[in-house]
Amino acid sequence: MTLSGGAELHAGTHERGPDFVQSLERGLAVIRAFGPEHPELTLTEVARSTGLTRAAARRFLLTLVELGYVRNDGRSFALRPRVLELGYAYLSGLSLTDVAQPHVEEFVSKVRESSSISVLDGNDVVYVVRVPTKRIMTIAISVGTRFPAYCTSMGRVLLAHQTPEEVDRYLADVDLERRTKQTVVSQDALRALLAEVRSQGYALVDQEMEDGLRSVGVPIRDASGTVVAAMNVSAHSHRVSIAEMTGEFLPLLRVAAKRIEDDLWAQGSRRDGSGAGG
Repeated sequence: MTLSGGAELHAGTHERGPDFVQSLERGLAVIRAFGPEHPELTLTEVARSTGLTRAAARRFLLTLVELGYVRNDGRSFALRPRVLELGYAYLSGLSLTDVAQPHVEEFVSKVRESSSISVLDGNDVVYVVRVPTKRIMTIAISVGTRFPAYCTSMGRVLLAHQTPEEVDRYLADVDLERRTKQTVVSQDALRALLAEVRSQGYALVDQEMEDGLRSVGVPIRDASGTVVAAMNVSAHSHRVSIAEMTGEFLPLLRVAAKRIEDDLWAQGSRRDGSGAGG
C-alpha cells in the first residue's frame, strides 16, 4: 500500500550511481509520504507508505522533527511550514515564475477562468504558477501540486515536445490509469494525440483528468526555442463549451504565452548583454 503516489521507495528498479546516498532517498520518501489527502500520518502509516521498517521510519521522522520540518503530537506526524523552503529554493531560482505571474493574472482577468503554468518533472506536471478563480476540481490546486502528465493539457503539451526516445521512456515507465471514462489509456492513442498536439500547437483535454474539467494548454519556449513550460486555462464543462475553449480562450492564451516568452527572452538578453544598446 502506498498512501501518496510516489512516496514508496523503488530500490532496485534501476542501477544507482556510485555516489548515490540511499539514506537521503529514504528521508525524502518520508517527506513525500505526506500530502493533501494525508496531512497527518502515524509512524505505522509512514513506514507502510515508504516501505521502510518502523525503526527506520521513526529515526527519519524524529530527525525531521529536530530539524523543524515535521511536528509530532505524540501520536501522529505532520509537515511544518519550514518544508516549503525546499520548494521555494527551486522556485526562487526560476525566473519564469516572476516573469509569468503578471501575464497569467492579466489573462485570468480577461477570461475569468483559472490559469496555471507547469513544468515536467518525471511522469508528472508540477504547478509553478497558479491564478485561480472558481473552484472547479475536487482537489485544491496550488504551486507545487502534481498531476499525471498523460491526462492533462499542460502535460500533453510538454510530452509532445520531448524527443521520441524520451517519450518511449515515459510510456515504458508510466501507468496509464483510467481516471474518468474519457481518459485515454492506450499508448498508441496517446502517441497519436501527442503528434497532433505538436502539429497544432495546443492540447485540449476534455474531462480526462476529472469529470467536468475541461482545459486547453499551450507551450512556453525559451530563447533557444525549447519548450520549458506550458500554460493552460481550465473551466467546468457545464459552463464553457469546447468551441469556446478553442475559439475564444485559446487565442488569448497564445497571446499571454507569447508575452511571457518575450519577457523571458528579453531577460536572457539583458543577462548576457546581447540585447544591450540595440
